[in-house]
Amino acid sequence: MIKENEPKAFNTFSAVMLGIGSMVGAGIFIVIGQAGAIAGNIVWLSFVIGGIAALLSGYSLAKLALRYPSRGGIVEYLVQCFGEGVFSGSSGVLFYLSQLIAIAAVAKSFGAYAATFMQTPGHWADIFAVGIVLFFILINLLGATLVAKSENIIVIIKVTVLVFFTAAALFFVKPELLSVAKMPPMMDMLFAVGLTFFAYQGFSVITNTIEDMSDPAHTMMRSMFIAIGLVALLYIATSIAVLGNLPLDKVIATKDYALAEAAKPIFGEWGFKIMAATALLATASAINATLYAATEISYTMAKDGDLPEVYTYNVYNSFEGLIISGILILPMILFFNLAQVTTIAALAVLIIQGITHAGHLLRIKETGASVLLVASAMIAMFTIAGLTLWYTSRDMPLIGYYMIGAFGIAFAIEILLRLFTGRTVSRQITGIANLKQEVKAILRKVTEQTKDVTK
Repeated sequence: MIKENEPKAFNTFSAVMLGIGSMVGAGIFIVIGQAGAIAGNIVWLSFVIGGIAALLSGYSLAKLALRYPSRGGIVEYLVQCFGEGVFSGSSGVLFYLSQLIAIAAVAKSFGAYAATFMQTPGHWADIFAVGIVLFFILINLLGATLVAKSENIIVIIKVTVLVFFTAAALFFVKPELLSVAKMPPMMDMLFAVGLTFFAYQGFSVITNTIEDMSDPAHTMMRSMFIAIGLVALLYIATSIAVLGNLPLDKVIATKDYALAEAAKPIFGEWGFKIMAATALLATASAINATLYAATEISYTMAKDGDLPEVYTYNVYNSFEGLIISGILILPMILFFNLAQVTTIAALAVLIIQGITHAGHLLRIKETGASVLLVASAMIAMFTIAGLTLWYTSRDMPLIGYYMIGAFGIAFAIEILLRLFTGRTVSRQITGIANLKQEVKAILRKVTEQTKDVTK
């Protein structure tokens, strides 16, 4: 609930910086090589389409945030749109599981970069991945605040390195590598969009700041579009820089760390090491932030009645849910490769957001959003998910079963919890709160009209 007469932490600039920091993280380091291996030298088009899809999704989520202002984010929107039923409950559980899958994907990326950086072959990538997750579980259990306080510094470092690399690399682009003659089928470019959209993940965090946002009616939408737009420009330029400096066969061979490899022809071995170190820093910070977010989701859902109470028990200064989340993440790291985990995470995010936009259409009159834009966001999410699933099934025949299994597990958890605990996910924003929001919106419009008349 938004509290009156309190200074708000987020204006347009701070919200934009938060969004950029959340998006420009592990995603680009994971995705650039894997998507480039699929789409070749037109992967930049995949980032363009992924950016458009992110803008549509951001618009829909921003409208939902303005109508249902809650730190619960997507979990809250699902309950508001579909009611306090089994569907919204199981979707909320799936959203929680998708966050765990995303952490596993980022941890695998950290392991791949660490093993390459340390020149340690074999299973060391998985060892590094497991080690970094366990490290941050320990940090969070001890209640350390150093990592959280250093997030802004990390954001500045990783964005600065990426911008500097991209600007320099564009001067060394080899036109023949970007020629039409080397262009793969356009369908391959569309298949890569699911991965490139995953690189934009993080924009939804802007909606979670709604309760701490000054003048959200103007700040929310503006900051959402600016953040996604700036990140899209950076990603498009970076993808051109990478594919314009590395032959496609080299991108495919080094797809797990292609961004660092692309720095080698320009800056030599030191360029590779600096980019790899930046990737380690970015992925580590992303693991910490997402692990904290996943724990907060589990705590909120347990408190509201959707996950077992064990998630809320105190362990030192944190929650036992943190340990449970970690236990669920580790098998994903050990038994899936990086491409599999990244694809599953991307699919889960796409489907959850598609479901959220579908629910938004049921509440379109309440949010005042454009039917066309929200419907386009929903269609974009499900279409990209379908294309990604189709392409991935060639090399991962069981991917469909993995996704069905994820939905089945989420549904089973929801049913069992309802049977044995009788609890459900409840709305954080009640009817009275909605009425207050309507009154505030009317008062805001009256005030603006009064100012215009006075002028």
